[in-house]
Amino acid sequence: MMVTLRKLIPVTVLLVLFLAVASGCSKKQPVETEPPVPVDNTPAEVIPETTVPETPEVPDANAIDYKSLQPSEYGVEDVFFGFDKYDLDDKAMATLARDARILKEAGVMVLISGHCDERGTVEYNLALGEKRARAVRDYLASLGVPESRMLITSYGENKPFATGHNEDAWAQNRRAHFENP
Repeated sequence: MMVTLRKLIPVTVLLVLFLAVASGCSKKQPVETEPPVPVDNTPAEVIPETTVPETPEVPDANAIDYKSLQPSEYGVEDVFFGFDKYDLDDKAMATLARDARILKEAGVMVLISGHCDERGTVEYNLALGEKRARAVRDYLASLGVPESRMLITSYGENKPFATGHNEDAWAQNRRAHFENP
């Protein structure tokens, strides 16, 4: 029994050392945690939002009230046509280019009325006046004036601008005129 005990002691010592080393390596490092934050149940002070008071809109003294004026009062000019014509010449297109800028800014509805001189039949002049109004509307639309803001009509020879039976009077009556609908 002595021999076995002699062999058993070193084996036991080795086993104890092994367990001591093994248990020393397997220790977990302690996790550092922050201490809990105490909960404060008292309500926080509510600071009201600062708001900038709205300033009432002051109308611009230079602003034009287009709706209360006739187009000629804010710069829209009529265009004139040659005898028995409804096509636009260079002068008419230049006038309409200026008119287009004004009408786009104004943003109002406008009536374009076609007029003729007294020569020709009533039916013919009504048809010619409509062609003149349509030519003006189409050209303004090509320059960016919304077609939905332009109405057309023809008065033919029924509403002359100039009375008289000569070329000067007739020339003033062959026109496309702008007015409020």
